[in-house]
Amino acid sequence: MSPRLARAIVNGLMIALAVVSLAPLLWMLSVSFMQPGEAAHFPPPLLPAAPTLHNYHELFARAGMGRYLLNSAMIATAATLIALMLNTMAGYAFAKLKFAGRERVFRLLLGALIIPAQVTMMPLFLMLKQMGLVNTYAGAIVPLMASVFGIFLVRQYARSIPDELLEAARIDGASETRIFFQIVLPVLKPILVTLAIFVFLGAWNDFMWPLIVLSDSGHFTLPVALASLSREHVQDNEMMMAGSVVTVLPVLILFLALQRYYLQGLLVGSVKG
Repeated sequence: MSPRLARAIVNGLMIALAVVSLAPLLWMLSVSFMQPGEAAHFPPPLLPAAPTLHNYHELFARAGMGRYLLNSAMIATAATLIALMLNTMAGYAFAKLKFAGRERVFRLLLGALIIPAQVTMMPLFLMLKQMGLVNTYAGAIVPLMASVFGIFLVRQYARSIPDELLEAARIDGASETRIFFQIVLPVLKPILVTLAIFVFLGAWNDFMWPLIVLSDSGHFTLPVALASLSREHVQDNEMMMAGSVVTVLPVLILFLALQRYYLQGLLVGSVKG
């Protein structure tokens, strides 16, 4: 087989896979602009006969999607900022600071990765109930504030920082706080962007925990609100697709905007440390 033919076959397969992957998303976008009831026709149309923004208007004017969008943005942003700070501090400490039991504690944390998140939901819910954080934004943020995966990710990257650089800063009289904020954080920028994307996407798309901890509909996030609306508008496919577009679009834009940094963090983190 000639190299040109092999490239053509590979490219054809990649294009076919891309079309198969994108087809549901493109049809979701198309249905969101259809007239009410149009998507229920058989066979279902691929494109709207008369595109309209009626579904989006109904979604924000009557279903209160703007409030749910704000809730998701606030929870995801707060969780990302807190997780970045806590995971970075912990990962740097496990990578570069010497203290008793460091390796044992880190191995214990790695062992916790095998515990399914669902197992910890009930104990965590009871703890938050005792603290009065149930049905609050803070209660939805708590499980996202730190993660073993985030600590591991930062640790592996921070191990590549030369010890000589940190020792030189200490000899010059820099405090550990100054070293962390002025030397370590700039070096960790690629992995911080990668971690921020992971945390933000996880918080934005999380359905189970907000469903458990948030009982007031005014506090619902987009996935929970969309599931609730789907029960009320079970036949309104067009509005549900518009809600899905509103849910997917922000994180898709975020990922595309930061894709270069995301890939850089993953690739550099995979070969260093």
